[in-house]
Amino acid sequence: MIPIAMPLLAEDEADAARAAVLSGWVSQGPQVSAFERDFAVLVGAEHACAVSNCTTALHLALTALDIGAGDEVITASHSFIASANCIRYCGATPVFVDIDPDTYNIDPVKVAEAITPRTRAIIAIHQMGMPCDLAALGALANRHGVVLIEDAACAAGSQIRINGEWDRIGRPHGAIACFSFHPRKVITTGEGGMLTTADAELDRKFRLLRQHGMSVPDTVRHGSPKVIFEDYVVVGFNYRMTDIQASIGRKQLERLPELVSRRRALASRYTELLGNIEGLHLPFEPDWARSNWQSYCVRLPGRVEQRTVMQKLLDQGIATRRGIMCSHREAPYAGTVCLHDLRQSELAQDHAILLPLYAQMTEDDQVQVATALRAELGC
Repeated sequence: MIPIAMPLLAEDEADAARAAVLSGWVSQGPQVSAFERDFAVLVGAEHACAVSNCTTALHLALTALDIGAGDEVITASHSFIASANCIRYCGATPVFVDIDPDTYNIDPVKVAEAITPRTRAIIAIHQMGMPCDLAALGALANRHGVVLIEDAACAAGSQIRINGEWDRIGRPHGAIACFSFHPRKVITTGEGGMLTTADAELDRKFRLLRQHGMSVPDTVRHGSPKVIFEDYVVVGFNYRMTDIQASIGRKQLERLPELVSRRRALASRYTELLGNIEGLHLPFEPDWARSNWQSYCVRLPGRVEQRTVMQKLLDQGIATRRGIMCSHREAPYAGTVCLHDLRQSELAQDHAILLPLYAQMTEDDQVQVATALRAELGC
């Protein structure tokens, strides 16, 4: 079986987790702090705050910005449903706009058309690791006085050229960037997330809110020679990462450059193998972007039925996934008034498939995938 994805975890991660288990401190503690420092240095962020997953990261981002009832947040429907759910958690209204059909990322022109006096934020999703047009989105956000949040769930290791300089996604280029360490991502802690920001006050709020609004963290109380009583100054959440997860994450960060290099080579090879299939739309990487290729997404020719192709490949031992979901088509958002055309988002969901891509793939694996796809497309 060729799976859709496979995390690269080895003895280094197992040893790190074992050391954390035997340390006597397995909840949020010194390894989490070290992971935050390592991540901040890697992406060039001033602050990094680890949390339990990217959904909680996005929720904390909006909560720290005091976004709530009566506010609108513009985002793409073409994303995992968490991007929309975090807006609803705050009582705000998600406003869905369409994507660029080449990059599958939110279209800045459509964002500009959707801004109203109620707009408080834009959540730009770096879909499948491909960076959004942050230069255009950042200028738009600044011009209208709204906050730009990066949903960078898939984008650890991706880069973007801004003002002639290459930066890692996560610096961040908006107010906040949020990452996921789910097993489908390039690096993983099993579950886990991270928020990065240049704003010290936002970082303080993240840290307060992720731990029940506790005024004094348990690590500080544990290390104090004096008895300390904590207060609970706001209604917070239990969004903490464990030291076991963080210890694995630190080892994964060491692998990240190699993993991204390998995935970029695999994506390039797919392009060679599939490049001359008539009607097959291959992924597009703008010259100002360097994707980590968290996924390799192809859009099938219009005459081809998506589910049939996927089933035929699965019958041959090749796992695929359909194009990224559209939240506005799901039951929780069925009643959402959608004033914006989402045609490209729907076409991407209905006609695109994600091919297997992971660091351990061999040349034979890729040839098998490409040969099977060619056969099903009659090429």
